[in-house]
Amino acid sequence: MELYLIRHPRPAVAPGICYGQTDLALAESAVEVARRLRPLLPADFSLHASPLARARLLGEALGVPRLDPRLKEIHFGEWEGRSFEDIGQAALDAWVAAPLDFSPPGGESPRAMAGRVLEFLAALRDEAPAAAVVVAHGGPLRAIAGHLLGLPPERWLGLDFACGEVSRLDLHDWGTVLRWFNRRDAGSAASA
Repeated sequence: MELYLIRHPRPAVAPGICYGQTDLALAESAVEVARRLRPLLPADFSLHASPLARARLLGEALGVPRLDPRLKEIHFGEWEGRSFEDIGQAALDAWVAAPLDFSPPGGESPRAMAGRVLEFLAALRDEAPAAAVVVAHGGPLRAIAGHLLGLPPERWLGLDFACGEVSRLDLHDWGTVLRWFNRRDAGSAASA
């Protein structure tokens, strides 16, 4: 299976704001992002997207996505919509001390988020489409790619998916090949 992972377009949010599952407007056009990414995608593919607007709108600009709540970004609970300065250094230090297992009040841990995302991936692999496009968020895309590439969860943060860009992984019975990472248009594909 060819797997195309696309992070949503840039959201309209001030720097330093924790926004996980907060539904945000876009700072760039989903239609424009879809137009420039479309030449990088195959002619036929199954299309899946997070139901959060920033991913859903891009999915809809690419076709008719199957919306799956398992593809939502991590839920930051009481931290949603707050500045990291307001959250406070002590809370952020607790997160840094246990980056995979820390849950903000009323939220979920990165490990819990990865669990639901990997359930989605298992279901997708059972369907076995020739090509699949997933439009989601940084956290879920890191979990998918990190898992498929055999990286330990502690290393998944090193996979920095850029907004409005696409990455391709080819899944085989014997393993996964990362074909390309963070391409924004056909020109970037030709030069890589």
